[in-house]
Amino acid sequence: MLYNNDVEAAEALHQKFNELKKEISKLIVGQNHVVEALLISIFSNGHTLMIGLLGLAKTLLVKTLSEVLDLNFNRIQFTPDLMPSDITGTEILNEKREFQFLRGPIFSNIILADEINRTPPKTQAALLEAMQEKAVTINGQLHILPNPFFVLATQNPIEQEGTYSLPEAQLDRFMFNILLDYPSFADEVEIVKATTSNKKVELSKIIHSTEILAFQELVRKAPVADNVIDYAVKLVSKTRPQSEFATDEIKKYVDFGAGPRAGQFLIIGAKAHALIHGKYSPDIENVKAIAKDVLRHRIIKNYRAEAEGIKIEDLIEGIL
Repeated sequence: MLYNNDVEAAEALHQKFNELKKEISKLIVGQNHVVEALLISIFSNGHTLMIGLLGLAKTLLVKTLSEVLDLNFNRIQFTPDLMPSDITGTEILNEKREFQFLRGPIFSNIILADEINRTPPKTQAALLEAMQEKAVTINGQLHILPNPFFVLATQNPIEQEGTYSLPEAQLDRFMFNILLDYPSFADEVEIVKATTSNKKVELSKIIHSTEILAFQELVRKAPVADNVIDYAVKLVSKTRPQSEFATDEIKKYVDFGAGPRAGQFLIIGAKAHALIHGKYSPDIENVKAIAKDVLRHRIIKNYRAEAEGIKIEDLIEGIL
């Protein structure tokens, strides 16, 4: 047992979160919300989809995260010719004329699935099983993935040529959908200074896999009041046009709302958000803090919304 009791563990998580933010900031300038959301998803045992333009340090961010968390890291560049076996691994005939399984890059703690929408549905499905089952099946044989295991996928919002839309079933597996924006002027000045000098940054390992697993268990155990659960479930229900709680805007502009998994992620994420900020139990404000990241990829707009330029962000703001 790492800690004597849950209160001691909660205080340790709050402290570790602050240390992680400080250490990551040595390399990553700004992007505070993105860093916080990634850490919440990891402590919640969830996966994250990051959508951002080129050059916003998505790869560097994930690599930095793996270093300070002392976890193994693999980057998979998704391309149109990528096959499922290129991700999961394959069986070969060895010198003894026996089949031997060669592990693919998916066998790591943190997977950066770069430009995930550039690969065909068949290959996306291989990643889907790994995300959901934390295992892959090769020729009927189950192979368990390392624990902890996280998929952090990236997607470029402007390059649509040669891309494949992610199926709703796969999108729903991601706990968060995070939008990365351009840095502020002051942050960009700091980035240019830091990346055009010969100064080398040494990162410290702040937390280890056993602690991460213990904190994941702590997040699950955190108590939550019934009114907070009611709020989260009602919030999800408001995204569905056929629901009694749906607003006029939702009924007018949405085809499909979020499923039950959204409510689960809202509560788990709110628990983690509360704990990293020094609270023992989440309230409605913690749910609101993560609501956009949980809901934005689970609401399907209709053609009318597209024609009138209605944004998902505005629809979520309306129900909050």
